[in-house]
Amino acid sequence: MKKQQQASAGFIPKFEWGFLAPKYWGVWLAVLLLILLACIPIRWRDPCLAKLGRFVGRKAKSARNRAKANIAACFPDKTPEEQEQLIDDMFAVIIPVTVLLVDLVIKRSKVKINWHGFEYISDAHKENRNVIFMVPHGWAIDIPAVLLAKKGYAMSGMFHHQSNKLVDWLWNKARIRYGGQIHARDDGIKPFIQSIRQGNWGFYLPDEDHGIEQSVFVDFFGTYKATLPLLGRLMKLCKAEVLPLFPSYNPKTSTLDIYIRPPMNDLQDQSDEYMAKRMNEEIEAMVLPNPEQYAWVLRFLKTRKPGDNNLY
Repeated sequence: MKKQQQASAGFIPKFEWGFLAPKYWGVWLAVLLLILLACIPIRWRDPCLAKLGRFVGRKAKSARNRAKANIAACFPDKTPEEQEQLIDDMFAVIIPVTVLLVDLVIKRSKVKINWHGFEYISDAHKENRNVIFMVPHGWAIDIPAVLLAKKGYAMSGMFHHQSNKLVDWLWNKARIRYGGQIHARDDGIKPFIQSIRQGNWGFYLPDEDHGIEQSVFVDFFGTYKATLPLLGRLMKLCKAEVLPLFPSYNPKTSTLDIYIRPPMNDLQDQSDEYMAKRMNEEIEAMVLPNPEQYAWVLRFLKTRKPGDNNLY
């Protein structure tokens, strides 16, 4: 894919005629299926999709084993049965949320949306403050940004390119369906910072594992994590306040709850350990009420202290 990264416009996904080649037909069929599913009334489709997700989760051995490793480390007090139930509940969320995003892109969603703490967004908007949303890796992670862009807020985020070029194009077109900017991580963080300084509101994902070189080890649920203490510096560079945000989708009620917590005003000029600890505390506060919404399949505990075994 030809990258067109512009400081003023962000990454612009470009369609290629090669996407019509036979090797991509499977992707197009999957897209057609998702669109057809999105056209089914939500109260009928969600229970079926949740059951399908649980079934897929039982067959996806590699992803399930990563989730088991993460949950066992983060919730050592849970019984094996409780851990398995949490994994099943997590997989039950994935497919309904994916179809919901398609639903929003084709502009027909009837989902019930509850914003909790939207006054923090309203206050920042009224006072013309720059904002960075600190958003852990929930399964509905892209949806709040799409909804805010739909409301007219200028949004900016960072992304990793997908290995499949067509999937990469489709996914990024969906992200900017209602405007906003996206910036490829390959281009570094400067374009993202510049976009926030220009008035866009940023989506920052705090829980990726970036290795030991720039990270510090701090508590994370029932274990520890190599955490990048970057948020305080971003606040200073972007002259922004940080609002923790976490979406939660309930397939049983077809309801999307989006939780916004108070601004994190205590990060600037603090030590790396303090910033990393505060980020993880906020992640825990958002995830613990609805742990099935978190992407436990990710390798966010891959960096361990010397002498500790690799969890995966």
